[in-house]
Amino acid sequence: MTLFGRRRTAAGLSLAATLLTAAPAAATGTTAPAPAAATAGTAAAVCDLYCDARDPSAATSERVPVSSSLYGRSIRLHLSDNDVMGWASIDTGDPGDEVWLDRSFDGGRSWSSGSKLGDTRTPDGSRGWRTLMYNVDDWNTAGVGALRACGKAGDRAEIACTAWARVDRNAWSRGTAAATALMMSYDRGTGLFGGNGWWTAANALTAVIDNARVSGMPSYKYAIATTYDKNLRAQGGDFTNDYLDDTGWWGLAWVAAYDATGDGRYLATARADADHMNASWSGVCGGGVLWNRTKTYKNAITNELFLQLNAALHNRIPGDTAYLERAQREWSWFRQSGMINKDHLINDGLTDACANNGQTTWTYNQGVVLGGLTELFRATGDSGLLSTARELADASTSRLETDGVLREPGESDGCTGDGPSFKGAYVRGLGRLDAQLTDHPYAATLDRWADAAYAKDRNSLDQYGPHWNGGAGTTDYGCQQSVLDLLNAAGQ
Repeated sequence: MTLFGRRRTAAGLSLAATLLTAAPAAATGTTAPAPAAATAGTAAAVCDLYCDARDPSAATSERVPVSSSLYGRSIRLHLSDNDVMGWASIDTGDPGDEVWLDRSFDGGRSWSSGSKLGDTRTPDGSRGWRTLMYNVDDWNTAGVGALRACGKAGDRAEIACTAWARVDRNAWSRGTAAATALMMSYDRGTGLFGGNGWWTAANALTAVIDNARVSGMPSYKYAIATTYDKNLRAQGGDFTNDYLDDTGWWGLAWVAAYDATGDGRYLATARADADHMNASWSGVCGGGVLWNRTKTYKNAITNELFLQLNAALHNRIPGDTAYLERAQREWSWFRQSGMINKDHLINDGLTDACANNGQTTWTYNQGVVLGGLTELFRATGDSGLLSTARELADASTSRLETDGVLREPGESDGCTGDGPSFKGAYVRGLGRLDAQLTDHPYAATLDRWADAAYAKDRNSLDQYGPHWNGGAGTTDYGCQQSVLDLLNAAGQ
């Protein structure tokens, strides 16, 4: 893996530090004296530029991105970006106070219990102490890491920990930092995000691939081949299953992978996915692809994905006519299907009587069609496609905002499940349309949304929650994927 640049500003906004006990607000504290010795902890040593358990006096840089306090003690995490290491300190306390590091390779969801890296105690005659330095990442196992400092008073049982943070490796911009945080959710065992996410993992992989294209950082391209090799024979094989929208998301992910690598096997799999979807085109309601091979429901997202995937394949296969014909047939049917309502928003699908079902105008239904029309314009040169796309984008950018920022209909405070991925798919399509249009009419909108998310919805580990305009919420890979799509689209 290639290791890239540095980010000079410390993150740390609305998603606050984790305290393992009720404790006062974070305090600045004072610098602890260098320890004569510190216990190295029980976890296996990691080596990067240097090996674990290095003396902090050798650090070539230092910043303190997060801190906490407990019973008057200041507990701080120190990071040396140049050395890609960190250490913990406890100050303004008493002899016998304890301090250590926790290290996580899944964004702080778990860490090695009992390891307590560098666990040490303040010696007699001192009011503060610090651990040795430990690596943040484990590049030998593709481990994208994070550290936090933890401590306790010597005469108390309660523990306080800082929020998680990391060095600025692979985080020289908002987008690369968000991509690095997303990769903390990449399960190196399953080759999927979140352990077993399926269509959402396809979107997360697409966001990471797009970030490599936008930022020029190739550090996480290893996930392409890993995902492919570990999952090619999963489900129905070739990333297919009975849900045709799932297949469409994966097909577009492999188009992106082909663009990034030039490896023909990804394009071949994208073709297999498009062919699998095409087998479920039916005459019900005059045409369109089924949502599920065993059901009759015709919905928007499946057909939008079919449009974009086939148009994209045509644009990448010299001499093709079949995929272009499918894309044109799809758009001809979709535009008159009734799913586009009088407000130029797209509802979820059609009733059994083939009428607009009036169901929720999810953001991803408004966005994938924009990517599809952009690809079809590239295939045909028909400027009317871009005019239609602008009409749809004008409606969605104005009608789906709350207080000037995009908000999913019925947006919850959680980041698990399907919904958190929707906004990412929307801004991905909007960004591709904006890049195609010479006047870039949506660039300012994308920047405004991205600036809001960065200022109001980000924690010290560059993880994002569900509400780009701020508010209570958790974080997980669905929300992280969506904000990475946003930062990619905004070029940040």
